[in-house]
Amino acid sequence: MPGYTDAYYYADVAGRLVDGQGLVADFVWSPLEARGFPALPVPSHRFWMPLASLVQAAGMALFAPLGRFGAAQLAVVLFAALVPLVTYLAARSIGASERWALLGAILAGLGGLFAPGWVTLDSYGVAAILGGVFFLSFARAADNGEVRAGAVAGMAVGVLFLARAEAALFGLALLALLLDPRTRRAGVVGAAAAMAVGLGWLARDAALAPAADVFGRSVLLVRYEDLFALRDPTLGEFLAAWPTVLAAKANAIGTNALTFLFAFALLPVVGLVAGARALWSRADVRAYVVLAVVVFLAQSLVWTLHSTRGSYVHSLAAMLPFGFALAAAGGETLARGRALGPRVLAVGVSVTAVVLISAAALLQFDGTYGANERARRAALGAIPQGPFLAIDAAAWRWIADRQVVVTPADGLDAAACAAARYGARSIVLEAAHFSAYDDLYRGNGRPSWLASPIDRGGIRVYPVSGAGEPPCAASRAATDTTAGSRRP
Repeated sequence: MPGYTDAYYYADVAGRLVDGQGLVADFVWSPLEARGFPALPVPSHRFWMPLASLVQAAGMALFAPLGRFGAAQLAVVLFAALVPLVTYLAARSIGASERWALLGAILAGLGGLFAPGWVTLDSYGVAAILGGVFFLSFARAADNGEVRAGAVAGMAVGVLFLARAEAALFGLALLALLLDPRTRRAGVVGAAAAMAVGLGWLARDAALAPAADVFGRSVLLVRYEDLFALRDPTLGEFLAAWPTVLAAKANAIGTNALTFLFAFALLPVVGLVAGARALWSRADVRAYVVLAVVVFLAQSLVWTLHSTRGSYVHSLAAMLPFGFALAAAGGETLARGRALGPRVLAVGVSVTAVVLISAAALLQFDGTYGANERARRAALGAIPQGPFLAIDAAAWRWIADRQVVVTPADGLDAAACAAARYGARSIVLEAAHFSAYDDLYRGNGRPSWLASPIDRGGIRVYPVSGAGEPPCAASRAATDTTAGSRRP
C-alpha cells in the first residue's frame, strides 16, 4: 500500500504516465490543481514535484509482471539500497576509517525514522542518494575547482529540486563556489546545470493554465485545511491571525527539532556535532551545517504548517547519508584514547537505538496507514458507483479505481458545486474530515440533496439523492472571484 496522501498521489499519476497519458491526474486532491473545476484529467504536480512519479512509472514499465504497486516499490527500493554505499563513501571522503564508515552505512541503511521511507512510494530514497552525491561532488569542486565535480553537484541540485522544491536551497552552496575565484568555473557550471533543470520544470508550470495560489497555500496558511479550500489565502487574513501564526511557528521549531534528533537516532547526533566541530575546515562540512540550519529555519518559519505534517522529514532525507557519515567520523574522533568498554557501549547503544526506532517507525506506519487503507477498503461496498467526494482523493482514487474529488474545505455549498460539476454520486466522510463538515458528520444539518448516511466503521457515505437542487451558485461565484484574484 502507498500509505498516505503524497505516496498515493505519486503512484496514481505514475500509473497514468506509464499508460502514455503524461503527467495528469483523473482526480482532484486539492482545488489548487483544479482551479474553477475544470474537466478531468487535469495537469498534475502543480504543488508536489514529479520525480517520485517518474521513478515509479519507470518501475511499472520495467517490472510490469510484479503488478503496479510491486513494480513501483521495487524501483523505490533499488534506490534506497544504495543509501549505505553513498553513506560509506561520504564517511571515507571526510576521513573516517573503514570500520567507522561501515558503522555509518549500517545506521543509514537501517533508516531509523526513515525505515518506512526506504520502501514506501515516495522520494525518500531518491532524495537521499541525490543529497549524498551532491555533498561528495561539492567537496571535490570546493577542494580543487574541478569543473566536472561542479557540474555533477549542480545536476544533483537540479534533479533533487524535482523531488523536493525546497532543494532549491542547496543552490546556496553553489553560490559559495561562485564567490571563490579558485572554484568560480565549477560554480558557474554547477549553477547552470541546476538552473537548466529547475527552470525547465518551472517553464512547464508557466505553460499551463494558472493554478490556485501555490505561494499562499505554502506560506500564508493559518489553518492547514485551507490548503483544500476554493478560496486562496490572503496576506491580510494571515497578518490578522498573528497570535495563531506565531504559536504555530513556535510549535514547528520544537517539533522539527525533535524530528531532527530522532531522524539521526538521538545518540549519533553527538557524533554528528563532534564531527562538524572537528572537520569544520572542510567546505563540504560547512556547507552541510549551513544547509541543515537554513532548511530547518525555512521549514519551521516559512512553510510552517506543511513542515510539521511531513515536509520537514522529507527534507531531511537528502541530509541523511552525509549526516550519518559525519556522525561516524565524529564518533571515531570521540573514541580516540578511550577504553574499549565505553567505545563498545557507545556503538552498541547507537545501533540499538536505530534498530528500535526503525522497528517502531515500521509498526507505526502499518498501525496508522495500514489501518486506514483496510478501513477504506471495507467501506467500498457502501459507496455508490461513479465518482465521489472524499477528504483524501488520491488515496481513494488508488483504492476505488475511479474518479474522486476532494471535499472542499469551504463546506457543503462548495461540495455541492463540485458534486454537480463532476457527477459525483456520494460524499464520503471519515472520522478525520474538514471542520466545515463537523455538523454533517455528527448527524446535523444534512441538506436535502444528500440521503441518509451509510456507516461503515466510522466512514459515513452520503449518497446524492437528487431530492434537492445543490446550491452551486454561491460556490461558482466564489470560484470565479478566486480565479480572477492575484497572488498576494
